[in-house]
This record gives sequence, structure tokens and C-alpha cells, in this order.
Amino acid sequence: MKLRKRYRILKALPAVALFLALILVYAAALRYPAAETMGNADRPTLVIDPGHGGIDGGALAFDGTKESNINLEIGLKLRELAKFCGYDFFMTREDDSRRTDILSYSEHEDLVHRTELINSVPHGVLISIHQNFFPTSQPSGAQVLYAPGEESRRFGELTHGELISLLQPENRRVAVPAPKELYITSKVNCPAILVECGFLSNPSDLSRLKEDDYQTQIALVLNHSFLEYTSDKTYT
Repeated sequence: MKLRKRYRILKALPAVALFLALILVYAAALRYPAAETMGNADRPTLVIDPGHGGIDGGALAFDGTKESNINLEIGLKLRELAKFCGYDFFMTREDDSRRTDILSYSEHEDLVHRTELINSVPHGVLISIHQNFFPTSQPSGAQVLYAPGEESRRFGELTHGELISLLQPENRRVAVPAPKELYITSKVNCPAILVECGFLSNPSDLSRLKEDDYQTQIALVLNHSFLEYTSDKTYT
């Protein structure tokens, strides 16, 4: 990606977040080698999983907005920040192409396939991006669910704290263990979190989640959390 386009990603942020972004980029430049060294076995790899996709749109807002589209937009912005910072990354999907026809589609098989992809990444650290939904419009705010294990808990609580302090200071939710029935967080073998960025059923959340600037801010926070969580992690 050209520097001009990279700068536009950061310029979309409010002034305070932009200042933070520049600090993070500078810190990452000191910590990580150039991008052409990607694939090193001695450092973590961010695994970005934009939930749903293809014929599986996930939750559907009252105005027809599909969860899968917002998940992908945030995931792609996080990918660009990873490129900018020069650390290793892997995406479970990079577009919304139709992977199968509706008659043969199996949500379970799709989750199994994604989990296999995630588990094939050496030293992966998973962020699965989703949006929440509730039958009424009152619930709002982001929440992080973390996979079993101390490392996932640490990563989840760190990320949730960043989302609250930087984007949603009014949010009173806390990070919680992911339910056992969530397939990916139950089956992956790496530190893993599932980020519910907001509620598509809440008009205020929906309005912000559809904004390119706010999606970029979420991606920035996730990028920051990954860098902070992995700051002391190397592998041999």
C-alpha cells in the first residue's frame, strides 16, 4: 500500500486517536523488521477472522445492513494497519465472494474450515470480528469474549479495556469467557478473542458502525491491543 493511502487511514481518526496511532506506528517500526521478512517463525502472527461472509450475512439490521459486511470492513482496515506496521498477519477471508450455493452451505462446515485455517498458522493470535444483535434496541456497546486459557483471558481483558478507554468510556460491559457453544473459540489452539464491536439492533451503535471513520478507530484499537499483548512474545 502506498504511503499516501496509509496516511489517509490514520487521518480519518480524531486528533487524540491520531496521536496515538502515530506513536503506535513508530513503536512498531522499531520492534518489527521490514514487511518483506513476513513469515518469520520467531514472532506472533495476527489472525484476522471477519465473521460470517458469502451467503452467510450474520445478523441483519433493521435497515438491511449485514453484519458480515461490517465485519469485513473492520477486518480489512486492521489488515492495512498490520501492513503499515510490518508485522505478520493472516485473514480467514478477504472478500465477500460466494463460496458455495445456498443448498449446500453448512455453517458448521464453514466454522470447521475456518478453525483449521486458524490452527495452521504458526504462533497465531486470533481476533474474530463480529457484531451483536438483540430483540430490543436498548443494549449497546462493544464486548470481548475470550477463549479458554490464561493467555486468551489476558488478551481479551486487555482488548476490552482498550475499547472502553479509547472509544466507549460510557460502556459498562466487561470481558467474559466465550460460551462453550461458540465453535471457533472452543476449538482453536492459540490465544483467541471474539470482539462484538456493537449492536446492530441499537440505532446509535448501528449509525457509528456503518461509518468508515469509526470502523478505522476500532481497527486501530485492535491493532494497538495486539501490539501490546505480543510486545514480549518471541518463539524459538
